[in-house]
Amino acid sequence: MSESSAGKIPAHTANATGTVHTASAAHTALALKARALDAADELAPLRDLFALDDASVYLDGNSLGALPAHVPARVQDVITRQWGELRIRSWSEGDWWTAPERIGDRIAPLVGAGPGQIVVGDSTSVNIFKAVVGAVRLLDTERADEPARDEILVDATTFPTDGYIAASAARMTGRPVVPVDPGRVLGSLGPRTAVVLLNHVDFRTGRLHDLPGITAAAHKAGALVVWDLCHSAGALPVGLDAHGVDLAVGCTYKYLNGGPGSPAFLYVAERHQSRFDSPLPGWNSHADPFAMDQAYTAADGAVRGRVGTPDILSMLALEASLDVWDGVSVAAVREKSLALTDLFLECVEAYAPKAGAGSVVPLTPVAHAERGSQVALRCAAAPAVMAALIARGIVGDLRRPDVLRFGFTPLYTGFAEVERAARVLGEVLAAVGDVADVVEVSDVAEDPLR
Repeated sequence: MSESSAGKIPAHTANATGTVHTASAAHTALALKARALDAADELAPLRDLFALDDASVYLDGNSLGALPAHVPARVQDVITRQWGELRIRSWSEGDWWTAPERIGDRIAPLVGAGPGQIVVGDSTSVNIFKAVVGAVRLLDTERADEPARDEILVDATTFPTDGYIAASAARMTGRPVVPVDPGRVLGSLGPRTAVVLLNHVDFRTGRLHDLPGITAAAHKAGALVVWDLCHSAGALPVGLDAHGVDLAVGCTYKYLNGGPGSPAFLYVAERHQSRFDSPLPGWNSHADPFAMDQAYTAADGAVRGRVGTPDILSMLALEASLDVWDGVSVAAVREKSLALTDLFLECVEAYAPKAGAGSVVPLTPVAHAERGSQVALRCAAAPAVMAALIARGIVGDLRRPDVLRFGFTPLYTGFAEVERAARVLGEVLAAVGDVADVVEVSDVAEDPLR
């Protein structure tokens, strides 16, 4: 390899004679299997609801979901009619004011929550802050007669913002943060544990953590749990109410397809709501916000999670995007998600080199009970490989230094697409180190959305 081509790989792969690799019998069998799965897929018609094309395979819905095709017209109505014509009247006539709770109630069934427990607004980071500080305050008020609990257990492998926010909450509440590997949480719970903050699905590896088991164990130890659902909401059953979850936070721009920067949501279990003391008591969460009272009186229910004036354009784009979920079973979504990721792992095993610079190691668990809706592969040449994939129409993302991530959104991802993506990945991996028709590593950037 010449010095000028170091860190680059071909955008198109060829064998020694210059002709494109021909499909083997195994490739043909997997392609036929994918077609059969597509033919039997009850969710396949939902793809037509999204603004997608057949020129590329979009496997980055775990960072930013695809655009539902009807959303632009709905947003245009918000801008031209509701804002442009009704103007201030839209807060009442357009139901803008109640949007955070109304949209929360639409998300609720997708995460296994009853009505009146989810409010939409603010970012994931802001809602994590509310939830962690609120959980500590709940513990202080609910168990004031017990010895003080002074530790906040935090997923040591968490998405960084969760750790940053937890550290700030710890400084505010006077409780230290204790980083713990998710696999060791059960053994780390004890009489000093106040709150546990965990990701339901690991953002790097796609590992699904045991929400029911950890929640039950934390409660038995006398602690409360805050779950980050960013990589599970809209991808798999969560069961917030069924499993007795205390508080949870999730984003809406991944599997819920709410759009870039769409507002996050906060879940506060009904049993905790009357004592939930938000660290950000804005005027929107006041019992009578338009009284303009200088003394704060918290509203009842999920409204306590509101802070300031909601971002209406993003909020109503999210509301429109949720229409694609009408009549869709989360159980069916999970079944397809596992089938998609099973097929991808099978194809990668068949197509990828077994050794050398182009080999990959799956980081995502094989066991269904431990797998979210993404597949992560460790690859020494990850940045260059992802650049070449994107150049060939296979859109995933990466996490430095060496993790390729592929997200599978059952509402619009097909099985033939999965086989195609794995086949192209195998060709790209086989070409690591070649010098012709190169793609610069700098051509691919890390996805900023988790």
